[in-house]
Amino acid sequence: MSLDRRRVEGLFTRLSSTACLVIGDVMLDEYLWGKTERISPEAPVQVVDVIREDTRLGGAGNVINNLLALGCQVTAASVIGDDVSGSTLKTMLHEQGVATDALFVDSDRHTIKKTRVMANHQQIVRIDRETRTPLGQGSEDKLCAWLQANIPCYAVLLISDYQKGVLTQKVLTTAITTAQASGIPVLVDPKGNSFAKYYGATCLTPNRKEAEIASGITIHDATSLEEAARAIVQEAGLAKLLITRSEQGMSLFSVDGPTVHIPTVAREVFDVTGAGDTVLAVLACGLAGGFSMEDAARLANSAAGLVVAKMGTATISPQEIIDAIGHQHLDADGKIVTRQTLAARMATAHEQGRQIVFTNGCFDLLHVGHVKYLQAARRLGDLLVLGLNSDASIRRLKGPRRPLIGEEERAHLMAALDCIDYVCIFDEDTPLELITAVRPNVLVKGGDYTPEGVVGKDLVESYGGRVALIPFVDGKSTTTIIEKVLERYGEEE
Repeated sequence: MSLDRRRVEGLFTRLSSTACLVIGDVMLDEYLWGKTERISPEAPVQVVDVIREDTRLGGAGNVINNLLALGCQVTAASVIGDDVSGSTLKTMLHEQGVATDALFVDSDRHTIKKTRVMANHQQIVRIDRETRTPLGQGSEDKLCAWLQANIPCYAVLLISDYQKGVLTQKVLTTAITTAQASGIPVLVDPKGNSFAKYYGATCLTPNRKEAEIASGITIHDATSLEEAARAIVQEAGLAKLLITRSEQGMSLFSVDGPTVHIPTVAREVFDVTGAGDTVLAVLACGLAGGFSMEDAARLANSAAGLVVAKMGTATISPQEIIDAIGHQHLDADGKIVTRQTLAARMATAHEQGRQIVFTNGCFDLLHVGHVKYLQAARRLGDLLVLGLNSDASIRRLKGPRRPLIGEEERAHLMAALDCIDYVCIFDEDTPLELITAVRPNVLVKGGDYTPEGVVGKDLVESYGGRVALIPFVDGKSTTTIIEKVLERYGEEE
């Protein structure tokens, strides 16, 4: 089973109104970049001359970064210290538009900060400043009260556990049971030697090593993988379990269904840092957007294949995922786009000075007359956009017995032609709204039209475009084909 590019485009279009709640250990990742060319006279250690430094959101903050990159609305729920790092972290979240109503300050804790000293393309040393003790009762009660009152407002709940003390058993139980009562999916990136603390979550996303530790079973083949998964599912009362397996892809286990193995799609692997955060974020987006768990997992797998090709804790944009999905179906899906996506791409094409050609039609039973017409249209510019009548619009135009071929099949057939750059299905009786979105330089129709009869003529000419009429090949039409079939086979029993 494959993901459909247009479904994925539609998902990301909806994410701007998707509210996600991330609970976990938020922290700062500080990087000091420099070079080392000498040994210290004070001790046998390298001297690093710092050239630049930067600070990023780390831990659960990287899950937040991924959700933001995908276009979601995000709220962070955690506890930080009353210190400079805490102020910095809160400011960074505010600047990115993250809601921090549930980011509580505890003067007895240190905001987690990890400083990495990088020189000559490698990490020299890491310095950690953190508190690992569980939350005190005051902070725990504040966080739990907020969760009980506000979780029902979100589309999905993500739990990112780094075992730094924020996710106490009380916090986890409160979050999961409150979400369960509201029918909100709970996705967990787990840690530890037992996953029972996440009991009742919708899905956990451990990697292979984490699954081995939690289950106590060494995973070395398909049988041991199934045994480990069954142990975790039972212990944590899960509906689903997604184990990420590096170069072997992912495996999705269900309490009441077959196991689904999803092969990796990574082209090159440079750095797996943060890949689990990307998987968690994309999986959450898929579920919040109405995807099944399997389709959401396939989407997350595609995203993971992209992020491991980047250095460091990176994020993935919707367009990168859409393009990757389209790349898997270059024969068609890469060209079939929604109106919104088409408008955005045409705006870019106009900025680049490219000549856009637009034509439209039913193209029911593709034949040589269609192909020659479209090839001639493509020669009039740099891009050819095809507006394809939906099945419903064809029935209104040609009667209840048409089309003979459904819109999805017709779209894939048309997209398979080299002369066509984009296909967009429209449901209106005329393509005027689509023409308005595309703003073509050349509007093309068949030779059986007059310029005055071409829908969109006035609009296109108003901004300096033109109408071109291309003659059809004589004797080549869908009607002719239908008549020939009826003539030859209509009387056969």
